[in-house]
Amino acid sequence: MVKATTDQKLTLTEFLNLCTQDVNYEFVDDHALPKVSPKYYHSNLQLTLCLLIHKWCKGKGRVVPEWAIILKRQGKDWCPVPDLTYISYQRLPKTWQDNEACPVPPELVIEIISPGQTLEEFIDKAQDYLTAGVARVWILEPTAKTIRTCSLNNEIQLYTDDQLIIDELLPGLELTVNQLFIEAELI
Repeated sequence: MVKATTDQKLTLTEFLNLCTQDVNYEFVDDHALPKVSPKYYHSNLQLTLCLLIHKWCKGKGRVVPEWAIILKRQGKDWCPVPDLTYISYQRLPKTWQDNEACPVPPELVIEIISPGQTLEEFIDKAQDYLTAGVARVWILEPTAKTIRTCSLNNEIQLYTDDQLIIDELLPGLELTVNQLFIEAELI
């Protein structure tokens, strides 16, 4: 197994076989880059969103936290690890049970901004996800208590308070930012 270092160039296969201890990495520009260590709000919101989406997606697909996705970015192998991934059984059949990175672009990835990270970074990353075939990206900003939804046509919708997040791509999933923060016991 290859030991993880950020300065060593790797292939996608080497990255997927990394021996990492307690640090999560993403594969960007042929390098393993460590993810920011999540704090309480981040972890709590991730868990709460996962539970809410899991309840909605039973029988439709799967929602998974911190699951690597094999994609292409600017013509190169890219393996991001979003905070949450939803993929339908249409894109990845229920019979797929491999203990591997997600092999196809999912319908939805959710990224939660941690302290020290910027919204601009995540808007750029959202564009990379969308270009790679992900249908929707949600960016959750805990300090501002907002969710931005991003779609391929460069449409970014901002949700706050009790605005209902409804998306034809995710029929029947309805939630608000306040509902999320209340469920997470953060307001």
